[in-house]
Amino acid sequence: MRARSVLVVAAASACVLLPASSAFAGTGPAPAPGKHSLTTRSTAPSESGNPMSVKAQAAGVCSDAYQIGATAYINRGGVHAASVKQFYSPKCKANYGYVWVWQSFRDKIKDYDVSTGVYSYSRDEVVGQDWWNATNSQEFWSLPADTVKECTAAIGTLRAPGDPVPGQATTAKRC
Repeated sequence: MRARSVLVVAAASACVLLPASSAFAGTGPAPAPGKHSLTTRSTAPSESGNPMSVKAQAAGVCSDAYQIGATAYINRGGVHAASVKQFYSPKCKANYGYVWVWQSFRDKIKDYDVSTGVYSYSRDEVVGQDWWNATNSQEFWSLPADTVKECTAAIGTLRAPGDPVPGQATTAKRC
């Protein structure tokens, strides 16, 4: 009986000593190794977002970055024109915005303006934002955003010539 009491006290004490944690953007399990490595082996750009692509590396995206949260879509004329995603790098402790312009949009519009970044709810500003004007590229990465301890969302904009304002989308809030 005494041994059981000691065991119960020891178990309860161990639970008290465990640190409590909070969930922040990028916390949670990383993608399964097989799924994650298929994208990162290549340097080709992709709709899903490849942190090893030439443009990702030029923007300072860390090679271990992976998508967090669901994809959002920029629509134009009721049709998807671009995808917006948020990425997180555990190694670099940074978040990134990502925009992929759909080929169907690119086939019709030759030069357009794009921006992406990470919106910080606590700062009420877009962090790591980058812009491209009169471009016809397909893949766009924000600069690294030091926002992993904040609630965030990726934001992306896309403006075709003649449109007075850009279309935009934000991913869901991540905390």
